[in-house]
Amino acid sequence: MKVAAIQMVAGGDLDVNLQNAALLLKQAAEQGAELAALPEYFCMIGSKDTDKLSISEKSGHGKIQQFFAAMARELKLWIVGGTMPIGTEDPKHVRNSVLIYSPSGELAARYDKIHLFRFDNGTERYDESHVLERGDQPTSFDLPSKDGHTWRIGLSVCYDMRFPELYRTQEVDAWLVPSAFTYITGQAHWEILLRARAIENLAYVIAPAQGGTHPSGRRTWGHTMVIEPWGTVLSVLPEGEGVVTADLDIAKLKHHRQQLPALQHRVI
Repeated sequence: MKVAAIQMVAGGDLDVNLQNAALLLKQAAEQGAELAALPEYFCMIGSKDTDKLSISEKSGHGKIQQFFAAMARELKLWIVGGTMPIGTEDPKHVRNSVLIYSPSGELAARYDKIHLFRFDNGTERYDESHVLERGDQPTSFDLPSKDGHTWRIGLSVCYDMRFPELYRTQEVDAWLVPSAFTYITGQAHWEILLRARAIENLAYVIAPAQGGTHPSGRRTWGHTMVIEPWGTVLSVLPEGEGVVTADLDIAKLKHHRQQLPALQHRVI
């Protein structure tokens, strides 16, 4: 199955971000992808955390969700909607949600980011809990592919990758990790963590990212990549907007799991 991981440098204008995402999704479809994944906060990276509240939508309603459904139908693609803000009962908090749309334009799965990022090195400070309400439900979905295999795909977001226990809640064929890693933490940990999650779970990892200097001045690490179950990086885009594709091979995945049956050896 061919997959596409999309890298963006989103700004504070929702309409512009949707236009850019549409162009990149079309590129993914033209390259033969069955699944295309947008990065975390593909719809907005503003100058402050509370900007997310201004574009939040009710579940099942709104411009962003209509965009996903329409693009999935038009391009006959499985679309991983990066993340977007979904409203909660508290008007000051939203969920950071990944929405999966099937080629028919139907919502197939939703995952709300469980682990909320906090970082303070004296110069850069982030605390997602100021505006985000964390999720609590690990999630995966089935994707019947043209290759004849129904792929089981697990969902996670960015900071989640630092918590390997999440990735052991489900045995899947591939993990999605849409992200917006800071430049500092990405330079130090991004590839190491992603390759570790692939290796220890003997699964593919698809990690679309934000990658560049945003209009707000924030800089994200980028390096959107697809990794195979043995830990090899199949494709990568260091910086700037674009699409990386890779072929997921279920026979290779099964071979690795037969050769090294580590998942069968778990005792905890």
